[in-house]
Amino acid sequence: MSPRLLAMALAPLLGLFIIALGNGLLYSLTTLRLGEAGESATMIGIVSSGFFIGLTLGAVFNDRLILRIGHIRAYSSFASLIAATILLQGLFVDTWGWFALRLLNGWATVGVFLVIESWLLLAGDAKIRGRLLALYMIALYGAGVLGQALLGDLVSLGDSAPFTVAGMLAALSVLPIVILPRVSPLLEQVEPLKPRQLLGVTPSGLVGCFGSGVAIAAVYALLPLYLQRIGMDVGEVGHMMAWVILGAMLLQYPVGRWSDRKDRQDVLIALGALCVVLSVVILLLPSSSPWLPAVLFLFGGGVFAVYPVAVSHAADRAPMDALVPMIQGLLLINSLGSAMSPLAISPVMTSYGADGLFWAFAVINLAMVSFFMWRRGKRPAPEHPAPFAPTATFSPTGAELRMTEELIHAAQDHPPIVDAVTGESATPTRTETA
Repeated sequence: MSPRLLAMALAPLLGLFIIALGNGLLYSLTTLRLGEAGESATMIGIVSSGFFIGLTLGAVFNDRLILRIGHIRAYSSFASLIAATILLQGLFVDTWGWFALRLLNGWATVGVFLVIESWLLLAGDAKIRGRLLALYMIALYGAGVLGQALLGDLVSLGDSAPFTVAGMLAALSVLPIVILPRVSPLLEQVEPLKPRQLLGVTPSGLVGCFGSGVAIAAVYALLPLYLQRIGMDVGEVGHMMAWVILGAMLLQYPVGRWSDRKDRQDVLIALGALCVVLSVVILLLPSSSPWLPAVLFLFGGGVFAVYPVAVSHAADRAPMDALVPMIQGLLLINSLGSAMSPLAISPVMTSYGADGLFWAFAVINLAMVSFFMWRRGKRPAPEHPAPFAPTATFSPTGAELRMTEELIHAAQDHPPIVDAVTGESATPTRTETA
């Protein structure tokens, strides 16, 4: 990577790492504090859903705000709001108050992602986007692993210490953005494909992205509660969550390379089946088992790999000019699943105890496996599949970051998308705003 490119990408990546390091603590900490306060799993799920509802709303509306006030001012505003919501959480424990704060935090967090991803897009052309995408993943997941690993040490400093540190990190993340060399990014508005259009071109992609959103949100929101209720303290919960996120980061690439060589329907079936088996294994393992970290590592890798494989499967079916709106549409479907997940799964934990979480994981993945197997015989695998790109659930602009030359080339000969309901071409017209 050239020094010029590194200089352009360093500010957003450093800002992302710092803010994700602090904000990532809140996934587990919110759940654990409410659990310690004696709140039911259902109420904890409601509070946790606020963050994912905020993510969904921000993914739809935040681009308009950034276009009005500019990237630097927008990032500063979003980071300040994140810092304020985190620090306020440290002052009191109230379920509905925390729900409102988590919703605002989610809305601001996706705004931060939107600024950083559009900045990275401007930093390089399609030839080097794959490397930028890899650096983005390392910064995002690396911060998540480190933050979870440090959770126990921070809690030992006092009840308010984790909130104070996370709030400080959110505020400090502004410094790289405003100090390091930069250029003013351009942000494009593209209309995402509607669910019925996605269903017409990629039913498995739609179901995979929705199911992945349900599962990933449950991992972040409810897995800490499960670990707490089987007898782990805050430090142990943080270390177990670090294993889950480490698996998500390290296993995406080998799974992706495998999906480039095999029919992605088969890969999705294998991932879903693996998650079903691992869910049952975790239910059978004692909490003190030395194998639990390894099983959680594999479980994290399986759960988090479904989304990028499903998106890559969808990209196999899309023409070049529909790739970005299709991926944006799948992101919104994924966000919808994330918003619904804690609300749907937490009552299961209330009714059936902590084990209800992994029974829910087993049912969700079994349902996806059944759907993928049904779809497998309906449409043959493409002759020239699009290359896999490891990815997290980005903001809508993250769809642009995935547009490497290899992906564009793979999509050039694809037929237009046809609306499943009207039968008309559903390929949108791309518009740009200054």
